[in-house]
Amino acid sequence: MELKSKKVLVVGAGKSGLAVAHFIVKKGAVAVLADANNPAYPDDQLAELVAEGVELSLGGYPDVKKGSFDLVVMSPGVPLTVEPARAALDNGIPVTGELELAYHFTESPIVAITGTNGKTTTTALIGAIFQDAGISTLVGGNIGLPLVAEVEKYCSNDVIVAEVSSFQLETASSFKPKVGVILNITPDHLDRHGNMDNYIAAKSRIYANQEPGDYIVLNYDDPLTAELGAKSRGETIYFSRRKELENGVFVVEGKIVVKLGGKAEVICGIDDLSIPGAHNLENALAAVAATKVMGINNRSLAATLKNFKGVAHRLEFVAEINGVRYINDSKGTNPDASIKALEAYDEPIVLIAGGKNKGSDFSELAEKIKEKVRVLVVLGQSAELIAEAARARRFENILAAANFKEAVMLASQAARPGNIVLLSPACASWDMFKNFEERGELFRDIVLNIKSYREN
Repeated sequence: MELKSKKVLVVGAGKSGLAVAHFIVKKGAVAVLADANNPAYPDDQLAELVAEGVELSLGGYPDVKKGSFDLVVMSPGVPLTVEPARAALDNGIPVTGELELAYHFTESPIVAITGTNGKTTTTALIGAIFQDAGISTLVGGNIGLPLVAEVEKYCSNDVIVAEVSSFQLETASSFKPKVGVILNITPDHLDRHGNMDNYIAAKSRIYANQEPGDYIVLNYDDPLTAELGAKSRGETIYFSRRKELENGVFVVEGKIVVKLGGKAEVICGIDDLSIPGAHNLENALAAVAATKVMGINNRSLAATLKNFKGVAHRLEFVAEINGVRYINDSKGTNPDASIKALEAYDEPIVLIAGGKNKGSDFSELAEKIKEKVRVLVVLGQSAELIAEAARARRFENILAAANFKEAVMLASQAARPGNIVLLSPACASWDMFKNFEERGELFRDIVLNIKSYREN
């Protein structure tokens, strides 16, 4: 991809957009960074970009017409329905994204992970496996670090491990990971994709360009994911926690087993894993499959699996206070993620849920609430939707909070020794917070300072 002297419009002035603007200016392009809003940034980031030669168009988009730009780069958080994207497509101007842009400047083999739930944990675990094996590894993408900011620092002997979202994959055209992983597919982001077929199509772009010699790792236990294997031109490796497979990664008698090429090898016991829950066992199986085909030996694999403690905001243990354990699962941003979180614990749960709905149905979550939850605390735009779904299942122990601090305090007051207070909102954070990280960090702060919060 030749960028020198090209005029490029970067749509969306978030973390990804800033990284892209900086990158393409270094490549000799003329960059225009546009955003419908006027974002505020710390540390004079915009001033630095302007000093590098980036033009700003904040608070509105510039006109896009034939000849005005050579390329439009969309940030993943901005839908392709916005005016500059539509106008570019109408006028024959190529539209791409940061993931595709980074791919064109990458020498290293890529292991890319997608799925509705578990992406961040699995990405971090795969990265740790490679790093513990002594391989120079970049871990980035949707996990927080834009790939385009770092890819050129890594060579063909290194590995790039990338979490990729459906939003990023929408604009991928030639992106081709050496190993692709699809963990699961359940309804999410339907407010953006419109329907499940479009959502599945976006996820499937992770392996659309793969060839013989590439690998796609799929969840055998998830029907929507498993059936994608028939469409792969690379080699399909299945993983399953429920069934012993002829070829793949699975569980037998409490052991994680790899069987590739007819030879079965035990990696470690499932009780050796440090991350809780059946869904994290699935994440571990996927990580074993993705790294085993890249040549990681069993001993190194087992050591990392035993030592990996998980990631922040995903079933993160915060504290135990007066016999109550507080768990931060702020990254549980859809009902299926929160169902998996509830299933990870046997103790009575006080659940904090609610936020911005992404087009989700809360009926299955309500069934699990009836089964696992002692007290439900709801808040945010989806509070009444979740409460109504729970009441429809004859669950009545529901408290409504006016704000996030009140929600945590109500949960704390309702909890008894031996209970778990679980923040797993089943919703996005955007009605109250910039992102799920900010939400999780506030939860952590309130819990760790709960005495002073009670007094105030």
